[in-house]
This record gives sequence, structure tokens and C-alpha cells, in this order.
Amino acid sequence: MAWQASAAEQPKVLNLGILGGQNATQQIGDNQCVKQFLDKELNVDTKLRNSSDYSGVIQGLLGGKVDVVLSMSPSSYASVYINNPKAVDIVGIAVDDKDQSRGYHSVVVVKADSPYKKLEDLKGKAFGFADPDSTSGFLIPNHAFKQQFGGTSDNKYNNFFSSVTFSGGHEQDILGVLNGQFAGAVTWTSMVGDYNSGYSVGAFNRLIRMDHPDLMKQIRIIWQSPLIPNGPILVSNALPADFKAKVVTAIKKLDTDDHACFIKAMGGTQHIGPGSVADFQQIIDMKRELVSAR
Repeated sequence: MAWQASAAEQPKVLNLGILGGQNATQQIGDNQCVKQFLDKELNVDTKLRNSSDYSGVIQGLLGGKVDVVLSMSPSSYASVYINNPKAVDIVGIAVDDKDQSRGYHSVVVVKADSPYKKLEDLKGKAFGFADPDSTSGFLIPNHAFKQQFGGTSDNKYNNFFSSVTFSGGHEQDILGVLNGQFAGAVTWTSMVGDYNSGYSVGAFNRLIRMDHPDLMKQIRIIWQSPLIPNGPILVSNALPADFKAKVVTAIKKLDTDDHACFIKAMGGTQHIGPGSVADFQQIIDMKRELVSAR
């Protein structure tokens, strides 16, 4: 009877959260193989919950509407943790297949044919951030700019920039630079691997694969952050415990048994490595400070 009860309680639907701010059609396409794998492995109907912004996935995890996130922004995870430390468990952290690196960088990009060679050259120019809940697209560069120029994003860092705009995502930031909307903007990249391929993982790599093969000839990187820990793979604690354990096993099996699919969903050559809250404590502290300052 106990077995029948637990079998009956197993959810029939699994909600896979996908962070917004990138090309939605491509993101959903890149996760179709994940849906097929989890559907078969767990006997569920996996729903792809693609949010228009990072906040949608944060609220989904806090409200029990999102069950799994394969590629979570560290800053967005910090938002979830600050709101409810028991909302999710970390399945692991993304680790680079080639060099085993566990992090990436926030970078400022400008057009290759522009005169800007360093951050200071952007004084009085229009600047683009990605999403307020993005780590590389806001949290980290915001912290650096406050230290370097003073002020906050609200006063354009003591009016260092002529304007500060949230474009909505990393691809939008890069395209905003290319089309002249921004003189400079932030995005994320591993900074390892082949430059012309857009490095091993990141927004350049994704945009090149989409429809910008010559992207790296059109831009220049003029600033980079210290290493940021790769995002965590998350599972919701709102799931029944026995089913949650099966979900964790299935995610790890996806990585090992269909690694090509896992790479596609992650947007780069990565696998799951061990991870814990401690990996993100600095990000959590920075986010807490940002929230309390508002």
C-alpha cells in the first residue's frame, strides 16, 4: 500500500525553468532533447518554462512553479537563497570539459572600429547592462563601477555614463553595441578556448552559432572581471522527496548518457561537478548588500 501511495503521488509534470534574456526560440530548441530525455527517464511531461526575464525563474522556484533549472545565474540563485534558503538544493555546478574551470567572466565590449580602449574612455557614453538579476550582466560590473566611479546605476555612477540601460539580456547587449545603441555593454564569456569561436562558452559563442559568424572581428573586449563561479544546477525542494531524488539522478544521467544534449542545453562544453552554497557565498553577500542599499 505504501508503494502504491508513493507511486500515486509522483508528479506527472516536471517544470524546467529556462532563464530569459536570450533568443527564446533557440533556447526552447536547445532544451527539446532535455525534455525528451526526462520524459522517458521519469515518465513525466516536462514543460519548458521559458521566462522573459531572470525574475520569472526566480519567482517560479520560490513559488513552486519551476522544479529544475539546468543553467542558473549565480545572482539569481542568490535571490532565491536570500528569500528562502530552503527553496532549492544544488545538484552541482557547471565545469568546463576541456580545462575543468569552474567560472567565467563579466566583460565590457565595444565595437572593434571604435576609439574606446579602456573603461575610462566610455565617459559620457551610453552603456548597457543585461538584466538586474544577472551576475555578469549587472551584479559584478555594478560592484566594480561603484568602486571605480562612485555613485550607483541610478545616477549613472556619478554621471560617468550619459545613460545606463537594461537591455534585457546578454545577446541584446552585444547587438546593442553592434547597432550603436550602446558605446559599451557587458556580457559573459569563459575567456578560455578559441577567440574566433567566441571562447568555449558564453554569449559570444551562442551568438556566433546563431547568426553572427564574424562577431569576434566586430567587437573588442576592454574590461574583464575576476572569475565568477559558474551557475548552479538546481532542483526544487517543493518536489516529493523520493521523486526529487529521481530527478537529481536523471539530471546526472543526462550529463553522462547524452552529453551532447547536456552541452546544447548549457550553451557550452560543460559537465556537472560538485557544488554547494559555499561556492556562491560571496555572490549572496554582494546581492544582499545590493538589495539592502535599494
